[in-house]
Amino acid sequence: MEKTSLPALSIVLLSYNSRDYLERFIPILLKHTPTQHEIVVVNNGSTDDTETFLNENYPHLRVVKIEKNKGFTNGYKESLKQIQAEYYCLLSSDVEVSENWTKPIMKVFQEDPNVAVCQPKIKSWHKRNEFEYAGASGGFLDKYGYLFCRGRLFYSVEEDTGQYNDITEIFWASGACFFIKSEVYHSIGGLDDDFYAHMEEVDLCWRIKNAGYKVMAVPSSEVFHVGGSIISYGSATKTFRNYRNNLILLMKNLPFEEVVWKLPYRLFLDSVAFFHLLFTGEIKQAFTIIRSHMSFHVRFLYWIKKRNATQKMVKSDAIVSFYGKSIVWKYFIGGIKKFSELNWQR
Repeated sequence: MEKTSLPALSIVLLSYNSRDYLERFIPILLKHTPTQHEIVVVNNGSTDDTETFLNENYPHLRVVKIEKNKGFTNGYKESLKQIQAEYYCLLSSDVEVSENWTKPIMKVFQEDPNVAVCQPKIKSWHKRNEFEYAGASGGFLDKYGYLFCRGRLFYSVEEDTGQYNDITEIFWASGACFFIKSEVYHSIGGLDDDFYAHMEEVDLCWRIKNAGYKVMAVPSSEVFHVGGSIISYGSATKTFRNYRNNLILLMKNLPFEEVVWKLPYRLFLDSVAFFHLLFTGEIKQAFTIIRSHMSFHVRFLYWIKKRNATQKMVKSDAIVSFYGKSIVWKYFIGGIKKFSELNWQR
């Protein structure tokens, strides 16, 4: 297919047993998406009546069917092989878009060819005046690999008063609504299926930044995320993937001079978290941390091999900036609950 015949943007809606979300959000998506953009629904091995619902109500929409549920990363990995466009928007089925949601992001892509990834402002569908936990107005990492956002530090989610409305470079974009240049996606190797779900978008953004591209937050585009539909917030599964996948993330992407001491230090910090949970009665959650470390360390040689392959793509002049202090210390000891209080000049 000639490049000129490709759609500029394919919105790829991943769905696993999400019939209710599709019924609620597809009409809004169709209403607010320009007709020149392609909408593709990926039926990721659903066992509910998703297929029947789509056939009866939206026969004009393109559907990519995956026979068996592949999870978040593998669902996209499998489906994007079959979708050709200049840009992809990876959109969770539990996201409600708003008017004019694609235009500001496409404008940022067109104005700066070095931009590879963008995310809109992501707000809570349940509390529409607040940011949503998984993304808010752009994601960052501290020096020890802990994730935080403009609008959310750990358990503290801010009200959106326009305080983070500027277009800015970020470290990672949320997988809830993730715009990416398709050429970069495929050249960098796409989502890593070892993550299955959780932090896979952070890993992809880190690799993209290591290759010399930019990741941007574009808050003039706004969406609303239900959240917790893939892995429930606070669940043991969430805890397991949070700790294990973060170790994989650091192993793959940190420079050698940092990984050799930060991984052992994370072991110490996670041990502190283990004993805290244990002494506060969260026994199941505490031992989930142990299980996550065992899962990581039993495949340690495998992760080293993956790291070696990843590091070959790092450009020497790439700029990857972290928050230079501990967000854990700032939040739990320093009492800082808002991103704006960090006084961080990136």
